[in-house]
Amino acid sequence: MSRAAKLDVALIAATRFQAPEDVDWSTDAEGPEALIEFAGRACYETFDKPNPRTATNAAYVRHIMEVGHAALFEHATATMYIRGISRAATHEFLRHRHFSFSQLSQRFTHDEPTVVLPPAIAEDEELSRLMLNAAQDLAFIHDDLLGALEEKLGTNPLATRQARQAARYVLPAATESRMVVTGNYRTWRHFIAARATEHADVELRTLAIECLRLLRVEAPTAFGDFDISTLADGTEMATSPYVAEF
Repeated sequence: MSRAAKLDVALIAATRFQAPEDVDWSTDAEGPEALIEFAGRACYETFDKPNPRTATNAAYVRHIMEVGHAALFEHATATMYIRGISRAATHEFLRHRHFSFSQLSQRFTHDEPTVVLPPAIAEDEELSRLMLNAAQDLAFIHDDLLGALEEKLGTNPLATRQARQAARYVLPAATESRMVVTGNYRTWRHFIAARATEHADVELRTLAIECLRLLRVEAPTAFGDFDISTLADGTEMATSPYVAEF
């Protein structure tokens, strides 16, 4: 029987930072935000913090955002493991080319069809039933095609791969996928700014906000400018006063 997948996002890797011992500098932050500050100060060798208004790490990072020195955010990276995302959404996500992606191959299929239900369908019991039934029907067709292709092409490893890659064409765009995604902070900020707006696809908007929440824990200043609010339909959006551009 087909089932509905739920979005699950986990931060699985993040930047570590160790300042060189021969540089007379310290800061009140650690990890990625300390690295961002170090990189900025290295441009002018202002390790002695001559400007008291940017003496703290938070003030320095906020100043970077205010003046648009976004290149410094490229030094820090974060890697997410994303499950419960549809193939339809991954096609959109892959357009953000500054990320590095490793995606589940559709040559591999689960024992039971797993699909992502769009919110407009998920909130309605009858529509959910119709879509899950449709996914189950397509799964049966997929299995029939695969069996016929294996009979036609043979069962050696190459033929098996060819059969699976041909049969998968019938699977719906709602099919669940999984991804490992790595990006620097500039890339993550750009993705969130573009996809967390009220005009973005709801599934990608939800993903962007889940990533934002995780990144806020890891780097509260670097992502603290985004404001999360709730729309009339109960979904969330996020906006920032700073434009995230490349």
